[in-house]
Amino acid sequence: MLETIFFGGGTPTVLSTAQLKNLLELFHEIFDLGALREWSIEANPGSVSAKKAAALRESGINRISLGVQSWDNQLLNLLGREHHAAQAEESFHIFRSAGFSNISVDLMFALPGQTETQWRGSLQKTIALQPEHISTYCLTYEEDTEFLARFARGEFAVNDETEVRFLDLAMTTLESAGYEHYEISNYARPGFRSEHNRAYWRGADYIGIGPSAFSTRGFERWQNIADHNEYARRLFANESPITSIEKLTPTMKRTEHIALGLRTSEGIVVDTIDQNQAEELISDGLLARRANRFALTRAGKLLADSVAEELL
Repeated sequence: MLETIFFGGGTPTVLSTAQLKNLLELFHEIFDLGALREWSIEANPGSVSAKKAAALRESGINRISLGVQSWDNQLLNLLGREHHAAQAEESFHIFRSAGFSNISVDLMFALPGQTETQWRGSLQKTIALQPEHISTYCLTYEEDTEFLARFARGEFAVNDETEVRFLDLAMTTLESAGYEHYEISNYARPGFRSEHNRAYWRGADYIGIGPSAFSTRGFERWQNIADHNEYARRLFANESPITSIEKLTPTMKRTEHIALGLRTSEGIVVDTIDQNQAEELISDGLLARRANRFALTRAGKLLADSVAEELL
């Protein structure tokens, strides 16, 4: 039975209220939701209304992931976002008024030209709204995006020191406000950690539905075809939408376990990694042992990727 659902991978709230209602009704018809603990949906501040929020609440969704990204309109324009800061704040209050008591706000840092003052302002503005969960993501330059093209032309640059400084500021600011830093990019009020994401970081099986979606079960991982028209055609023709299948090895699973587990506050089991390497990292102040697990220290969190590389 399903325990968590994350409805995202795009912007589901661009659908009309009627379309959302019809789609979510199918979830109830097709799946056994009796054991469902958490049902999240991604929402774009530019496509939220009171009517739509009420429909989501009535459907059984109990967690909102609101893609604010920034409270600075200049940076929102740079990101190509269709919403502005005032819309984002209004959207947050709409979901609160609809009865949602578990709202996560997504923020981005290390944006081109973003100042420390702007980043601090975004963090403080978010805290003032008192969401249950906050995700902070460093800007990455993805393939086939305008940002990557501009980066290649030299318009943007990556500054590791800036990224570390902004992450450190986020940790200090959000932890001081009572948020638990339970994963490198995620902070939560006690009792509001994302169950769906925690299962993913633990290496649990999951099923992805939709174009490009990945699924993992045991030692097998597969991906659906990316083209949405072909995806739909195959489904209507009763054909498999799967375009590739990967057989995972114990070594691959171990690598993923270390890379993902180290990002979390729980860390990884002691026997997972070489003890001599672990001792060196402990001596460097990057790793700490707690009972039978290793977890990153505060300094280690600032260098999480480098620490993981050392252990793989």
